[in-house]
Amino acid sequence: MTQHLQVMLEVAREAGLIQKKSLGKLIKIGYKGTGKNDVVTEVDKKCEAFIVRQLNKAFPDYAVLAEEGTNVDSKVPFKWVIDPLDGTVNYSHGHPAYAVSIGLEHKGKMVAGACYAAMLDEMYYAEKGKGAFLNGKKIQVSNTRTLETSLLCTGFAYDVKSNPDNNLNNFAHFILNSQAVRRDGSAVIDLCYVACGRYEGFWELNLKPWDVAAASLIIQEAGGKVTKFDGSKYSIYGNQILATNRKVHKDMMRVLQEASFQK
Repeated sequence: MTQHLQVMLEVAREAGLIQKKSLGKLIKIGYKGTGKNDVVTEVDKKCEAFIVRQLNKAFPDYAVLAEEGTNVDSKVPFKWVIDPLDGTVNYSHGHPAYAVSIGLEHKGKMVAGACYAAMLDEMYYAEKGKGAFLNGKKIQVSNTRTLETSLLCTGFAYDVKSNPDNNLNNFAHFILNSQAVRRDGSAVIDLCYVACGRYEGFWELNLKPWDVAAASLIIQEAGGKVTKFDGSKYSIYGNQILATNRKVHKDMMRVLQEASFQK
């Protein structure tokens, strides 16, 4: 395990402990936009400040991109991509599906990722070329080969009520073509569940880099596949993600294509 990953795991776990201690004790809940779906709490901001501070102590020259506004440019080719608390709506309601996500990008490519679901005490992590792990045990994607026996997951953007590209049509098509579809409210947890075989596939629109940076690498290191909806090359800075166990990837692409034709 590299020093990068050791620090990431320590910091992610400590941030998760901050979240656990504050759960149910929220004093201030705010909203980033005009609606009530895009929630931010004082814990999001506290965790981001803590994570950035600790990472800067260990690696002071690295760039930083984080959800709650920390954006540090650097000529050094390393960049931290951080979601201090993914699943804030869940967290604000006391729902356990939330997580810390810390990814490390090197020259535009993800090389390490750590995701910690504090209430579940599940630490997912990976380094490029070294496999993926959950609480120290190697994980891999599921062996399910058919879409009709697959459990899928997805999510909806905060502007679902106003954005015509709102994923509802895709959701309806997958409900009819899979065993079932879940919506947990945390893209980080959804993606990690694909990596460890609990889900066969995940798709979503309009996610941000910090939502997917760490977990997309974890899926690939667990043997999964991550692309855009049409199978083309994926970027954490894009607006589409399709992540699967590989075996149902083409079938999910087909359903997404059918859904786009029938809007």
